[in-house]
Amino acid sequence: MSTNSGGPGISSDGLDPRRRRLLFRSWHRGIREMDMVYGRFADAQIAALSEAELDDYEKLLELRDQQVFDWVFGAQPLDPDYDTPLFRRLLEFHEGGKTIK
Repeated sequence: MSTNSGGPGISSDGLDPRRRRLLFRSWHRGIREMDMVYGRFADAQIAALSEAELDDYEKLLELRDQQVFDWVFGAQPLDPDYDTPLFRRLLEFHEGGKTIK
C-alpha cells in the first residue's frame, strides 16, 4: 500500500492508457478523503484488474464523491446496483489497508 498522501504512489509507466487515465482520476477527486480511498486502491490494484473489473471501476469513478463517501464511511447503505465484487474489494482494502486478492 502506498503511504503517499499527495498523489499516486506508483508510476504510470508500463500501464496501458486506460489504466493510466483511471489512476489519474483516482487521485484527482473532489473530496480529499476520496482521493485516498480510490487512489490507494488504484495504486495497489489497477495493474491487475481485468477488463470487466475496469468497467466496474470506471462506473464507480463516475459517481458523485459524496455518494461513494457515504457508502464507504457507513453514512448510507450501499445501493444494491453498486454492490459488486469490485466495490467490496475496495471497501475491504480501505478498511484493512491491505491488498485484497
